[in-house]
Amino acid sequence: MFKGNTLSSLTYSIRGFDHCELYVGNAKQTAHYYRTTMGFQPIAYRGLETGSRDRVSYVLNQDHINLVITSPLEKNTDIGAHIDRHGDGIKDVAFTVDDSESAWKTSLERGAKSAMEPREIKDDNGEAVVSAIETFGDTIHSFIERKNYNGSFLPGFEKDDLELESVSTGLVHIDHVVGNQPDGEMQSVCNFYEKIFGWHRFWSVDDKDINTEYSALRSIVMANDNEIIKMPINEPADGLKKSQIQEFIDYYETGGVQHLALSTRDIIPTVRMMRANGVDFLPTPRSYYEKLTKRIGPIQEDIETLAELGILVDVDENGYMLQIFTKPLQDRPTLFFEIIQRKGSNSFGKGNFKALFESIEREQEKRGNL
Repeated sequence: MFKGNTLSSLTYSIRGFDHCELYVGNAKQTAHYYRTTMGFQPIAYRGLETGSRDRVSYVLNQDHINLVITSPLEKNTDIGAHIDRHGDGIKDVAFTVDDSESAWKTSLERGAKSAMEPREIKDDNGEAVVSAIETFGDTIHSFIERKNYNGSFLPGFEKDDLELESVSTGLVHIDHVVGNQPDGEMQSVCNFYEKIFGWHRFWSVDDKDINTEYSALRSIVMANDNEIIKMPINEPADGLKKSQIQEFIDYYETGGVQHLALSTRDIIPTVRMMRANGVDFLPTPRSYYEKLTKRIGPIQEDIETLAELGILVDVDENGYMLQIFTKPLQDRPTLFFEIIQRKGSNSFGKGNFKALFESIEREQEKRGNL
């Protein structure tokens, strides 16, 4: 068993999520979708006009959330190969660090594989250092050090709002990032985060906790020392039919990021706006709300309003939380988003998994994949 590998012994620290980079078939149209339906504001751009010949990227921001939407500009690129295999998906879950080179070196010393050696990048707004390591599937973690940089995003990007103004839907920060793994690989991925970063197990459930008539999953949530970063790692468990985790693996072909959970301070207006803007959420049956107050106790929100919007509620010893899940945002049933508001609760909706799974199973049945 790996010992003595805590964050306190590291020569660097991981501050939090920096950004997530998505590889997609058409970056302009994808950025437009996130802007108009979810309220993200374009803040930076790289492409042919900035001297980037092989790729184009749009940086979208909402409060503390940064998404980088990237497409290839040439054939036979690594970006194109990623899209061919996985469809649109998240390539990079990047972390803000105080020392990128140290983060990279320490990770390699502890057994990680390099995805990009440390390099200093500069422009008129200062300098930054970036590096990256491989993690599950084809996903990477970049280490972003920008303490000496005051530009809009990173060197190589030009500040650009595309002369478009977005209306925020109230999203604040990334609450957690979920990684799905093939059956039998969850534990080794969790061990990777323990060994490489010194992270700890924050929360876990098994197939006895999360199951329906047809399917089940196992999940371990890994967290960094300050518990700002949380990454649930899932794998399918045996069931009568195919679970949504296995459906993801079948279409993504490897382990990968299943969904981003985005936090809001007030989920009701956020979901109202996103629905009005065209975001499709998973439906929740009215029967879910019939005994909701009995299960979770008193809450501030109106139950009828939650039922109208399909928002789920769960409770733990610290309070309660509200959550809702979008349908997949591309034609392959892979990446989707969760909208979450925490009112004291640190849980991940264990009490909602049955309702969520049953809703997903109804969508799987429509796709012929249950």
